[in-house]
Amino acid sequence: MKELDDFERKVVKELIRNPRISDNQIAKNVKMPVMTVNRKRKGLEEEGYLRYFTSLDTGEHGTGKFRAKQIYCVKFKIGITRKEFMDKFEKDPKLLTFTSCYISLSYLGEKDGHLAYIFILEAETESKMMDEFNSKLIPALMERFGEDCIREIITLRITNTLRLHHNYIPTVNMKGALIKKDWPDGYIFVDQENEKIEENGYKESSV
Repeated sequence: MKELDDFERKVVKELIRNPRISDNQIAKNVKMPVMTVNRKRKGLEEEGYLRYFTSLDTGEHGTGKFRAKQIYCVKFKIGITRKEFMDKFEKDPKLLTFTSCYISLSYLGEKDGHLAYIFILEAETESKMMDEFNSKLIPALMERFGEDCIREIITLRITNTLRLHHNYIPTVNMKGALIKKDWPDGYIFVDQENEKIEENGYKESSV
């Protein structure tokens, strides 16, 4: 468990606002020596605490390519472990190609004491999504874990994206690819549950 210091927290907030910002600009914004910024950022990257992502919106408010989106929770039978899943599934080149195309987000979890595979599946239409799920993903799971590997499948239809990675609310605080410049610094969550907002003369928990 790592506790970020104040300098690291300031660097991370600037990177959340703009992942492409230079160390020189961060130093100017937070009034910190550029060498300190560089050292803090590199340290967080090397330790695996900082990760950078590029996300292309393929939904109805983006390119419109993938308009259908649904959450799936696949509960496996007792006895299938996380290690077995990782060894047999996520390291399979054919399935990785499928998952990179149709699955935008995935997790391993637990439901009722069973291993659960939770993911967001996207496709051009709902019928196409159902076809891909039933004709490709389910047979692949059964091939690797047995015909009787699945105990339950739960689905939820997604209609709107509200929040991503704690801080990104596309309909509220983003303009183009970045967080709006006037979005209060106190609203940006890093790693503390009750960061205070005092810029406007009041205090509250971060949203």
